[in-house]
Amino acid sequence: MHADEFPTDARLVERLISAQFPRWTGLPVTRVASGGTVNAVYRLGGALSVRLPLTAGGVRDLERERRWPPRLAPFLPVPIPSVVARGRPGEGYPWPWSVHRWIEGENPVEGDLDDAEGLARDLGRFVRELRGADVAGGPPAYRGGPLAGVDAATRRAIADLARTGEPFDAAAALAAWEESLAAPPWDGEPCWVHSDLMPSNLLVGRGRLTAVLDFATAGVGDPACDLIPAWNLLPATARAAFRDSVGADEATWLRGRGWALSMAVIQLPYYRRTNPVISANARYVIRAILGPAAAR
Repeated sequence: MHADEFPTDARLVERLISAQFPRWTGLPVTRVASGGTVNAVYRLGGALSVRLPLTAGGVRDLERERRWPPRLAPFLPVPIPSVVARGRPGEGYPWPWSVHRWIEGENPVEGDLDDAEGLARDLGRFVRELRGADVAGGPPAYRGGPLAGVDAATRRAIADLARTGEPFDAAAALAAWEESLAAPPWDGEPCWVHSDLMPSNLLVGRGRLTAVLDFATAGVGDPACDLIPAWNLLPATARAAFRDSVGADEATWLRGRGWALSMAVIQLPYYRRTNPVISANARYVIRAILGPAAAR
């Protein structure tokens, strides 16, 4: 997916485990199919997972995932990851890495949900309770600032996407983006947000939310960024249930739509040939926001 990505495989994980955590030597190691773009994930036995950053940029996330999830977990309605061991560079692998508890569940698929309204309410409750978490000193969330901070990148991505031959209406995308950009900014106190509620970071069972993964982007800021599941996962028929559960006003809803659109148009030109999961999701978002006619 990335030009500077470090290659990993199960044998590398087995060597790292054997050298650094011999108590887990011999446990089966299997690559986990994932639409994620920051880490390679391997299951270790039945109760653990191993996360290896794919690039040097992913290393800075390790400390955030070690420090904050244990403090946030008591406030949340579903399980979130917990780090059980920190690995060091070794066996040819150049960066720190981590071992997490394994959480059972499946990633939901946009447009193929067993209980869309139930999942919408579950997501709304998660977002609401994370927003109210009484945990002081949090770092700025990755997408917790104003939309204006990604204006140039979003406009550039729309232009890049228009050159790929993808079937979408660039003018309609710009109009939707500018509408969100013009929404009044957040004027409340910064609150806790996950800021990357993509389907690949959610787990479901029997159609309902069972866990939320990957807190590397979590922090405090504008809660609009946590509204992205309305467009990257839920059908139009379930958006009202999600919005009601979250309690989003019109300005926050518009900014959330802007974050979903910005992420999609930035991801699609970059991943359209390398990550079919992310690419399919980006196309879903574009259709959800622009409508079938504008997305052609």
